[in-house]
Amino acid sequence: MKQATPTPSGPSFQTLKEVESHARARMDKVLADLQHEMAAVRTGRASVSLLDPVRVDYYGTPTPLNQVATLHVPEPSLITLQPWDVSQIGAIEKAIRAAGLGLNPNNDGKLIRVPVPPLTEERRKEIVKRLHAVGEDHKVAARNIRRDANENVKKLLKDKLISEDDDRRAHDEIQKFTDACIVKIDATVKAKEKEILELK
Repeated sequence: MKQATPTPSGPSFQTLKEVESHARARMDKVLADLQHEMAAVRTGRASVSLLDPVRVDYYGTPTPLNQVATLHVPEPSLITLQPWDVSQIGAIEKAIRAAGLGLNPNNDGKLIRVPVPPLTEERRKEIVKRLHAVGEDHKVAARNIRRDANENVKKLLKDKLISEDDDRRAHDEIQKFTDACIVKIDATVKAKEKEILELK
């Protein structure tokens, strides 16, 4: 998870409301990023979002699959790709193999078929381990946002733009929405874990 590191000067805030809404907006981004990463995690059921991480070298430009082919899920264990430009069929296959998703595409010259094999017990455990790592990364990102927000509040106090009471209240508020963000991260990871472990 890439977290933008604010420049030492960072955005300058005049009010607590600005600090809080900036921190909330950043935490919303963390949650959106987590949802996106979770959607791309393989569950053993075919889904076009499984192929989200794949980039095809399309005339020298790394391009998402859905910009070079039409993707379908005709059955629970199969994804098909209809390339818009048939000359790209080899490049698309190569990109899917190279993405490390454990998928083995094949084509008939016009259509690429990607069978989605059921997950082994071992593979499920690996995926769950990865989910937890992704969850942890996003929690670290949320805590970094809390740290930045708290520093911005301290600066407002130092610049005498807020009172000590405001400072205490703001720290409590920031802690509250950080906790809420972390609860959401845990719930998202848990739901995905359940989905992976329950799929037969």
